[in-house]
Amino acid sequence: MKNVCWLICSGVLAAFGLSCGGTIAENPMISAGEASSVSVAHAKPFDGERAYGYLKQLCAIGPRPSGSPGMKAQQELLERHFTNLGGKVTLQRFEILHPVDRSPVPLANLIVEWFPDRTERLMLCAHYDTLPYPMLDPVDPRGIFVGANDGASGVAILMEMAHHIPNLPVRYGIDFVLFDAEEFIFRPTDRYFIGSEYFARSYREGRLPYQAKYRWAVLLDMVGDKDLDIYQERNSMWWREVRPLVEHIWSIARRLGVREFIPRQKYEIRDDHLMLRNEGGIPACVIIDFDYPPWHTQGDTPDQCSAASLAKVGTVVRQWLVEAK
Repeated sequence: MKNVCWLICSGVLAAFGLSCGGTIAENPMISAGEASSVSVAHAKPFDGERAYGYLKQLCAIGPRPSGSPGMKAQQELLERHFTNLGGKVTLQRFEILHPVDRSPVPLANLIVEWFPDRTERLMLCAHYDTLPYPMLDPVDPRGIFVGANDGASGVAILMEMAHHIPNLPVRYGIDFVLFDAEEFIFRPTDRYFIGSEYFARSYREGRLPYQAKYRWAVLLDMVGDKDLDIYQERNSMWWREVRPLVEHIWSIARRLGVREFIPRQKYEIRDDHLMLRNEGGIPACVIIDFDYPPWHTQGDTPDQCSAASLAKVGTVVRQWLVEAK
């Protein structure tokens, strides 16, 4: 992530509890009428500890900026992971010029298809590149940046989600899309969102390597903060066709007792969802906690994230996949 255009001046679960493994336990307060939609989410709890292990595994690779050995190692890890769990993995490769020295930089969006025979589809997405350097670090802005929350958290949730997708009773096909070059920047004026822009234009022009008609897209970014507070992002609420998506997700969180999804607007954030909606015509929202002091510093490390936060976000998103209309 990205930049914030405008800023307007710890959650616990109400009816759900967290087990020591970072999963959400069943809510005895759910009514019979709600049981059918909630029961799927509790057949196999979303494992926050396993997701947190994936987050640490990604960070152990080290920095993963676009075109780097770290990115290549991450791509190989993710391709094995999703393939082994039954996903169909495609690397959407393309190339750009380095914003500083103009040398060629190979890029690749990583796409994972589930239920590929279904044309109408849902997208869960995240960026998987890390900022080349911790530009806002007060001590060493050219130091090491591993992007635990800003990068790995969304990917880790999708890695855990892959264990659940094959058995979910969903009406749509589902794609995970991991965008490259979301923030391959060395100066504030450099171009953001390169991978999502390329993907969105390919979709609009019919150049994706598969057939898809996207009903909704949900972007996960900075969703692992151990002090989690997720407000409704302003662009996602301003867009008339996207607002019902946001309201549905936050209503699911309310029903599940996940108070960290706060039904109020706070930030207007420029992120990959803008490219999906504006360039690709895909109704897309972002789930993000931007109240994160280590943002773009060397302090964005796994100890700033938690299994509990990953479990809460993953549980809400998984239930949305089941209920999506």
